[in-house]
Formats: sequence, structure tokens, C-alpha cells
Amino acid sequence: MKTLKFISSLFAVGLVFSLVLTSCENNESIQPQQDLLPQSFSVDIPASLSNKNSVTNGRISGRIKEDTLQGNDIYLHLNTFIAVGEGASKIVEEFIDGIRKYKIDRIQSLTFTSDDDNRTKNLIVLSDVTFEDQAWDYQLTVTDANSEGETDGGKALQIFWNKNKLVKGIAIIKPYNCDRIQNANAKDAVFRIDYTEGGALGYDAQMEVTIAGLPLENPLENPYSVSTLKMFAGKKGDVVDVYGNTNHPNAILFSGNAGFNWAFVASGNEVKNIGVAEVGLPPSMLDKSDRQTLLKEYSIKNVFTKEITAVWPGIDQNLLAAYLTNTSAPGYFDSKKGFIAGGVSPGANWDVLTGRLNSLSPYNPKSTSELVVTFK
Repeated sequence: MKTLKFISSLFAVGLVFSLVLTSCENNESIQPQQDLLPQSFSVDIPASLSNKNSVTNGRISGRIKEDTLQGNDIYLHLNTFIAVGEGASKIVEEFIDGIRKYKIDRIQSLTFTSDDDNRTKNLIVLSDVTFEDQAWDYQLTVTDANSEGETDGGKALQIFWNKNKLVKGIAIIKPYNCDRIQNANAKDAVFRIDYTEGGALGYDAQMEVTIAGLPLENPLENPYSVSTLKMFAGKKGDVVDVYGNTNHPNAILFSGNAGFNWAFVASGNEVKNIGVAEVGLPPSMLDKSDRQTLLKEYSIKNVFTKEITAVWPGIDQNLLAAYLTNTSAPGYFDSKKGFIAGGVSPGANWDVLTGRLNSLSPYNPKSTSELVVTFK
């Protein structure tokens, strides 16, 4: 089974994120002040689901015996995807905090020099605007001044929001136009955050993160392929529900088949710092949205079993079952070890979260694979 381990390692290498997202302005000791800008624009996700430091090279726990696929190898990328989605929303908040020093307390326009790439940026604030057939109290747009004649208009950031007690808003950001030094390898990446407090779904706060043109390291190409990601996170008290998927058009599975999505649902407790997740690997262009297809038919266990059997048709089934022990769903996590069990609950605290998964479903893989993010 050492050959299987080698192949699964190659599978992991092809899915490492290379994008470094930075805001246009450094967030350096900015004092709180009265302004028009929203105070929050993200949902914090428990570290048990999003903390990339919970694993070391994908292997610190979940080991049953030598010939067993490790739990943190299986779920390593889920942890990364959720961290990237959460990180995108944090970038928006950092950007907003970075421009507070310009005292955005009225309708105005100004020009400043970015502390990051030393390029001139233009900022304009408008009121009573419309975007996507919805009225907004304010719109803030930041552009890279010397790029305004380009196809993307040089747009670095647009925020639409309503100045209510409970914030509702949309933020669209292109990291390359924010900082062309740090994001030189992400020229086409654009992401969007739809943030709502007290929405109709019953969460205290919720966000939907959409990312297009996300560069990935890919050993089969020189040097990058691109991906898309769509993720929802909703917080109610101490509990955060997360679902979504991301596509990998050139990623390779065991048998050599390429092009699939990581479809996932998860729920975590912020105080207890534990989490539960279920993952499927449907084809990137599958036009289905039901969780039975995405998470059951294309579960990690089913897909890995099919792929390995296609490569080794005569494989000993007992050996294969032992190797895939940790692929049983759902996966259970804490913030210290990462993966701690698959298929069998570690205790009552995790059972509460497991019960929430049945009401969550990933997005349609085909729609996610084809999504685009555009400015106004």
C-alpha cells in the first residue's frame, strides 16, 4: 500500500494554494472613529475547520496503522479552502480599516498613495446608488489610478452597504489592483463578499464568499492553473455552519481522471473549537445540487474506492477497506489535532453539530466551475 500513499501524496501536491491576498493599505494602529464605513464584514469560523496550522505537512493525527490513509491527508484541502474563504472576508475588513484614516464621513473623493505597492489610488464615495436591482445607501470605489484605462477599469475595491444598525453589504475586490507587488501572480483573481447581519435564514450574521481566477500551483502546468470557490458561512451564537465547493479543472485523481470539485458541508462550535464535516468529490461540470448526489454518491470513500479499484482491479478488498478507514463520513475535528475520527462520533458535543449537517448542501459544481465575479 506504499504505492497508494505515494499516489495520494501527488494528489495533494496539485492542490496547494499559491495566492497571497493583501489589502491596499496597512492596518497600523488606526483609532476607532465615527464614519460611514461598516464596522464588520465577515463571519469568524472556528479554527477546528479553518486553521491551517492544525496540520503539519498534512500528517499529525488520524493514524490507525501504517497502511491507512491519514485523516489529515484526506481533509487537508478542506481546511485550506475554508481558510481561504474566511481570509477573503478578512481582507475586506482590513481594507476598510486601512482607509478609516481618511475619515470617510461624507460623500467625497480623494487620491492617496498605497503603502503596499507605492502606486496612486483614487477613492470615491457615492450615496443613494443601485446595484443588481437593489438600492444601497452608499458605494465606495477604489481604483489603481494608472490602470483606469484598462479593461477592468483599474478597480481594486467596491463596497455597497446600507447604514443600518444591522449591516448589509457587498464587497468586490481585485487583489492585483490593490497591491501589484504581492499579487503579481494573481492578475485575474477577483472575489466578492455578500455580508448580512440578522438575515432571513436566522443567523446572527452570514456571508457568502465567491472567488474567481484563483491561481493554484499545479505540477502538470507551468506554473499555475486557476480555480473558483464559493462558500457560505452563517453564525448563530457559538455555532458556525459552512458549506460550498471549489473546482480544480486540472487536478488528478488516482486513475488519472481530471477535473473535479471539493464539495463540502461543515459545522463548528467556536467556544469548544470542534467541528464536523462531510466532503464529496463530484465532477467539475456535474449539474446537480442535491446533497445525496454530491455528498453521498460522490463521497470521498466512494470516489477513492472507485478510483483505486480502477487502477488495481484485483486489489484485496480487506486491504483496501483498511486503507480507507478514515474516509468514512462525517469527519470529526478539534483545533489541536485536526482530524480525530471518521464515521464514529467522539462524543455528544460533536453529535449536536452532526445533526446540523443534514440541512446543509453544497453549491452546484457546474455553476461554481463557471462562475465569474465582476464590478459594477
